[in-house]
Amino acid sequence: MLTAPVGVETDPRSAVRPARRPAAVVAGAVTVVLLALSDRYGYNVDELYFRLLGEHGWAWGYTDQPPLVPALVHATAQVLGDSVWAIRVPAALCAGAVVLLGALITAELGGTRRAQTLSALGLGSSFLVLSVGHIMVTTTLDMLAWAAVLLFVLRALLRSEGKWWLWAGVVLGLALYAKYIVALLPVALLAGLALVGPRKVFRDRWLYAGIALALAIGSPNLIYQATHDFPQLQMADALGATDGPMNRVIFVPSLVILLGPVLTVVWVAGLVKLLRDPAWRPVRALAPAFVVGVALTLYGGGRPDYVGGFLIGLFAAGAVAADGWMGRRTSRRVLLCAGLAASAVLQVLMALPVLPQSSPFVPLNNISLESVGWPRLAEQVRTAYEALPRQQRERAVVLADNLGESGALDRYGHGLPAVFSGHNELHKWGPPPERADVVVAVGVPRSRLAAGFTSCTVVGRVDNGVGVENAEQGRPITVCHGRKASWARLWPSYHYLSG
Repeated sequence: MLTAPVGVETDPRSAVRPARRPAAVVAGAVTVVLLALSDRYGYNVDELYFRLLGEHGWAWGYTDQPPLVPALVHATAQVLGDSVWAIRVPAALCAGAVVLLGALITAELGGTRRAQTLSALGLGSSFLVLSVGHIMVTTTLDMLAWAAVLLFVLRALLRSEGKWWLWAGVVLGLALYAKYIVALLPVALLAGLALVGPRKVFRDRWLYAGIALALAIGSPNLIYQATHDFPQLQMADALGATDGPMNRVIFVPSLVILLGPVLTVVWVAGLVKLLRDPAWRPVRALAPAFVVGVALTLYGGGRPDYVGGFLIGLFAAGAVAADGWMGRRTSRRVLLCAGLAASAVLQVLMALPVLPQSSPFVPLNNISLESVGWPRLAEQVRTAYEALPRQQRERAVVLADNLGESGALDRYGHGLPAVFSGHNELHKWGPPPERADVVVAVGVPRSRLAAGFTSCTVVGRVDNGVGVENAEQGRPITVCHGRKASWARLWPSYHYLSG
């Protein structure tokens, strides 16, 4: 295990100057690379959905998420243009900011300039940071919030400066508008403090002021949930029922993938050092907090990236441990640098679209899989619609099975009639008008269509053209006639929740 040799200073209370220049260089390089590769494939499925939600104006919440990311996607598109590159600019900036915050956490823990640089390089080349910095999704802002809150919490505990609880509260309150899973962080941290201390923090009025500030800032979002029958809890139940069992099976391997095997050794070393090093007693709670977070995530059937924010703090601690382990030994420095370089190459290949879409590496990254073929899907649906006789086209609507298809048809389906879907929030936008008795459906199961129409014919199947076997490949494009009942009666059967 990586431990500090005698004579290497690791006391987090020591005055350590942040290594701003190397951290900024790494953060800048990460941002530039992400922007350069931003439009290599296309929109991610979630980005298409956020773009669609944002077009309908501000909302205090949705069936499946808070309002901030759709609003940010829409605002960015208005300012920079309606393109893949434009909406991913904030994501790239967030990734660079996470790298900087990771280095600052390392400095807060007493890490040397070399340790801070190691922290920046490791995080900046990790799947964890690159994957959510490549696309604009809820986890992008969530990861940034976790890194900022961890830094402020460490400062409050190490410096005994209560004002940092206020800053943590501000960030938490704002982060609730991006992703509710951020609430796992304060719950787990408070549990960690109760388990291993320092318990005197529970007598600090600044802690409760920070909690109150977080609740006050996030209250409109929380009020939306309470006044709409807590749709996020319904969504969580649906995800747990469908994805929970598999998430539990793949949790540990996926947790390793987030930073890669080499860097996993480093963050595990940071976890152990937090538990064993007397100098880190004030922040020891971070270790059991991680365990509590993992336990709660496994219980709920959540994904490993739900606790990915903890890895930022643990890796920052591990960078201090790795720096101490290297000491002045050239062989150890070479070994760690070689491991970091090899890890970076593999992580970049897995996280970013540097290879052709048909590459064998693409299936390893679901983000890339879900970014392929959307313009072609819209073109195929348009072809099916235009093949209808003119009188039928006047009475037709398009029915999409999921939010990605709906978003793609909104972005690329020029000339198509109104698009409806029963998926998540989109179900509220229906039903179609009663005059619509012809449907061009994409991806909708035949059994669901047959329950509402007398005649349904598959006229094509989605083909992305590059042979990538993603969730849309091969899905049917169906034309239906002869509606059996009113849309008001049929529409509830089309509603379903999923991620």
